Amino acid sequence: MSEDPDVPETGTFAVDYRDGSVGQVMGCEGGLVQLRPIGGGREWDCPPESVAEAPAGDVLRERVRQVNRAGRLP
Repeated sequence: MSEDPDVPETGTFAVDYRDGSVGQVMGCEGGLVQLRPIGGGREWDCPPESVAEAPAGDVLRERVRQVNRAGRLP
């Protein structure tokens, strides 16, 4: 369970409202929420006030983007 009730739980998906990126919540470190892109990749830090639980439609849209990107790889 997250210490801050406004921060989504670890393992759930959240949106970074600074740029609209959607990622999986990996935890909180140093007062920042750590998000990892759907499909993997480098984590990024987000201030707790700029992150919220991602709507299901946003998560689905990002997963479709990842599948489309993978289909275009050589």
